Amino acid sequence: MNEEQAAGETFVSHLIELRDRLLRAIIAVAVIFICLVPWANWIYDALAAPLMAALPTGTQMIAIGVVAPFLVPVKVTMLVAFVLALPYVLYQAWAFVAPGLYAHERRFALPLVLTSTVLFLAGMAFCYFFVFRLAFGFIARIAPESVQLAPDIEQYLSFVMTMFIAFGVTFEVPVAVVLLAKAGIVSVEKLREARPYVIVGAFIVAAVVTPPDAVSQVMLAVPVCLLYEVGLFVARIITRPAVELATGADSEHTKSKRRLLPPFSSTVRADSDSNARATASRHHTDDTQAGQQHGIGFGFGNRRSSAYVGHEELHVVEIVVQ
Repeated sequence: MNEEQAAGETFVSHLIELRDRLLRAIIAVAVIFICLVPWANWIYDALAAPLMAALPTGTQMIAIGVVAPFLVPVKVTMLVAFVLALPYVLYQAWAFVAPGLYAHERRFALPLVLTSTVLFLAGMAFCYFFVFRLAFGFIARIAPESVQLAPDIEQYLSFVMTMFIAFGVTFEVPVAVVLLAKAGIVSVEKLREARPYVIVGAFIVAAVVTPPDAVSQVMLAVPVCLLYEVGLFVARIITRPAVELATGADSEHTKSKRRLLPPFSSTVRADSDSNARATASRHHTDDTQAGQQHGIGFGFGNRRSSAYVGHEELHVVEIVVQ
């Protein structure tokens, strides 16, 4: 009964700590959001800048919904607040998980969290500064002259969110590769052999999550392939010291075992030789007498070979049938 009560108290304490960590993360996002609300319209204009640069001169976006001009900038501001608070949010998650990890897991997990954050933000930045400008410019050029481009702000926000998530997750490919290799789930050689399948899968995923234009698909698939190679390179570096350390430990263990075995002295070898000769002579006498009774003659040759296994000497006497 005491053990059950202790387990229940431990579970409740974990829930309380999880609640506190979530509240701290939410408060951090809310504080940043409140500070950014006065600049909500400017933040949305900055987000829409790649599309506005691709539209014809004098063209503006439209708002179909009644409250869309208010809600859309607020949503964008909330997204920016979450991105700015992301390091603190991840720290809260790390602080909740860290007590249950071993020391070597903590040393590996902290750089992993930081690298994942940086790569996700890098994917969003790559999408905003490069992909949006190329994709929107391509769409504006191929549009018929009879069509006036006037995108809706809500649809634009949905499109931007999808692209940000797609490129942010795409830039996490090196982290996934390193995790698979470090955990021993898949070896680096197997990951290298899977390169053709990764290339095909990258283009398939790019065709699904990006707009139906070749520019966006290529801009997503090519970084996936390059980041996969980066992940293989890092995984090879990380896993190599462990293999070399294990190999070195095995060799040292073998050497120590050999040093523990004392070498045979010349006296022991001489006694072994004399015992072998006496045994061979006795066997020769017995077999000769048995052969004379049955009319069969056996003889032993004078050749004797010695084999060494470790530090022990084994004598093999060859029998020659006459």
